[in-house]
Amino acid sequence: MKIVESVPNFSEGRKQEVVEAIVDEARAVDKVWVLDYSSDPDHNRSVVTIAGDPNAVVTALFNMSKKAQELIDLRKHRGEHPRMGAVDVIPLVPIMGITKEECVELSKELGEKIGEELEIPVYLYEYSASSKERENLSGIRKGEFEGFHEKIKLPNWKPDFGPEKVHPTAGVVAVGCREFLIAFNVNLGTDNIEIARKIAKAVRHISGGFKYVKALGFKLEERGIVQVSMNLTNYKKTPVHRVFEIIKLEAERYGVPIVGSEIVGMVPMKALLDVADFYLRLENYDPDLVIEKKLLDTISREADEQ
Repeated sequence: MKIVESVPNFSEGRKQEVVEAIVDEARAVDKVWVLDYSSDPDHNRSVVTIAGDPNAVVTALFNMSKKAQELIDLRKHRGEHPRMGAVDVIPLVPIMGITKEECVELSKELGEKIGEELEIPVYLYEYSASSKERENLSGIRKGEFEGFHEKIKLPNWKPDFGPEKVHPTAGVVAVGCREFLIAFNVNLGTDNIEIARKIAKAVRHISGGFKYVKALGFKLEERGIVQVSMNLTNYKKTPVHRVFEIIKLEAERYGVPIVGSEIVGMVPMKALLDVADFYLRLENYDPDLVIEKKLLDTISREADEQ
């Protein structure tokens, strides 16, 4: 059995009817499971998690992208989260019975179809990247939708697929194979955005923090607080609890409490088990003692043997 996961991000987090219409496109495809989806009005962004048969997932992702193109107009979009497309990014993650190399080929197949049929410029990123400077999503997204109209004219920013001009309403999209990513946010008990930005700078790799952390500071206007919003790109090498502890220490410097944290989308079981192990200080810890994990490992092993 081959299973691939995808977590497409859409630039709409306020109009629920638009989000539901996009998710319905995945629900309509056989051998695809909609595992989770959530919307954030401050970020004005929705994250959908689907999984299933690789070819069926590619079909669902194309249909979702087409629906997003129809319903989202980036000329009218405003939100805290950086964005460059109606469907902003489409990652493909190998889960079971499929290799990284196969996922790279799937990403290229999907990218070519989006570029040709929807006329949206496509940039391959992470393992699928066609050049070193395109591996990092934040590097591709720099300038966002508004800045891409000039950026795309530069020789080194020619799209991998699709037209060499920004789609007027849907922008551009990044597609690629990557490892499992955890979208992890920590909310601070203050409305001072500068504190969130300083803490984000302390933990993100590009400014001297953890190698596998991307972080920004955002305002959550509706709640009157600020947030350190992060992508943890390798939770095995930079675990959730380690990042959380540093944020807590940095917040204490400014006399600011942590009022909560959140995971956007899905999370690997091991990531949360590692958090439990750290905070409970378990002795002789063995993840196979968790019954759900043991059952899943057994089912997966039997499926591979068939």
